[in-house]
Amino acid sequence: MTKPERTRDDADATEPEREAKKKRNSFGEELEVDTPLYDRAAHPPSPCGPYDSSSVTEANGARVEEMTKEEEEEEEDLSSFTPKSPIRKPYIPDELSDPTVYPEIHAAFEDAHAKYIEKLCRRTALFSSKYRRKEVRSCLFNDEHLHPIREAAKRAVLHAAKSVIRLSSSLEGEPLTNCCGLWIDWDRGSKTGTILTTAHLIRSKHPEEDHWIGRDEYDIKANVTVHLRDGTTAQGHYLYHQEHYDLAFFKVRVDEEVQFPHFNGTVHCGQDVFRLGRDQSMDLRITHGRVEYWNPASIERYHYMYFLHEQDDYLCDDDGGPVIDLEGKVVGLINNHLSASFVPSSILEKCVGLWTKFGCIPRLHLGMRFDSMRLLDPVNVEKMWRMHNIEDGLIVEEVSKDSHAEKRGICFGDIIECFNGKRISTTIELENMLLVRCKDHFDQGNKLNAKINVSIQVFHPAERLRRTINLNVEVSDHGEIITKGTYPITATEETSATVQSSQNVAGLKCLAAC
Repeated sequence: MTKPERTRDDADATEPEREAKKKRNSFGEELEVDTPLYDRAAHPPSPCGPYDSSSVTEANGARVEEMTKEEEEEEEDLSSFTPKSPIRKPYIPDELSDPTVYPEIHAAFEDAHAKYIEKLCRRTALFSSKYRRKEVRSCLFNDEHLHPIREAAKRAVLHAAKSVIRLSSSLEGEPLTNCCGLWIDWDRGSKTGTILTTAHLIRSKHPEEDHWIGRDEYDIKANVTVHLRDGTTAQGHYLYHQEHYDLAFFKVRVDEEVQFPHFNGTVHCGQDVFRLGRDQSMDLRITHGRVEYWNPASIERYHYMYFLHEQDDYLCDDDGGPVIDLEGKVVGLINNHLSASFVPSSILEKCVGLWTKFGCIPRLHLGMRFDSMRLLDPVNVEKMWRMHNIEDGLIVEEVSKDSHAEKRGICFGDIIECFNGKRISTTIELENMLLVRCKDHFDQGNKLNAKINVSIQVFHPAERLRRTINLNVEVSDHGEIITKGTYPITATEETSATVQSSQNVAGLKCLAAC
């Protein structure tokens, strides 16, 4: 191959410039080549062939004659890179296999084999090595039922995972719990990130499963450790927690900008979703499931929704992790991994907005618990329509003792059809209405622990009567407590109480039969 003719630039070049051109030929002989320099942004490489130097104008040629500082540094980095020697496994040819005849060959082989093993071990220790990968595989790898949505789900999971972190807490040196959380803010000036997680992270006592009793205790002085994605940890600093929604906020110093999640304000029963978390090694946990068609249990908050999964392998076992849809958007935050309940995103967004604006998450305490008619068996819904001409609303499951609702005559079995003039079908809708009303209350300059009036439309099935009731309720950021309607029995009332109890039992049996 003939050497190309030297250009005028080559002829005019000084000796150091020619030496610099030689150095720019990486991993090969020092060949002096005639490679035209040009503006890479203005003239990207053509897919049809090499760049045509004749297309460079005189002005452009004058401008690109000298390499930029960045290009020089890039070239220096390339020239300073030393390629690793290939990993080759040594062996002894068959004709030299007798160690008694060729002892030197075998001694050399032992030395070479030891070096081979040492080099191999260094490479297998890299994070990219197959020997370092998780043996337990996620549902997106081994569940054949997910083939139709696997690619979309994989993109969604990897996008959402960037905002998921792990936290741990301790109290007086003793481990308390492990949780997951989400980045929701990062301040560039102070290098401080804000984390949304579950209040369970600092829950020091949980004596009762019934959330409406209000006996849980929280310690805001608990030591919180934030496990960052690069394997380092940082101290988490308490900002605020809200017991009713099981939410807590912490701030932490983090130098690198974090990625925030996107929320989807709607989530519906039967929807394909994924639950994300991180294990103690910070490895991602992925569980596929669907939003369950359930009313919350009587001991749980009525704004919960539920994650139904079919497989138990590699299940996320921490509270505070997100539930995401196939677009990678957060539709809920797990608040109890045992019952797989989660707080839906429509409520999460309002809670975050209230805390950001007002420094607290206020809520109206109505003094009642509900079930949604929409989540009942259609057979039961049809029966209510047939007997009472009603097929939508919230069924009152319990009324708190001495509450204003009890004083206004609302009882177990009544149906709430409207709140402040708007029809309601689910407890999620009601909870969102309560939060919006609280925002209006604070926007008007009012504070916590105030009393405000709300209007509800109630249908009384026993009387077949529909009426509108004004309730005077409290604005609070504590967990709502429902006090059961009990009273003490005295000796003189024992006989009558026994008779009354028998009548109640008979009535309950009758209800069960219906």
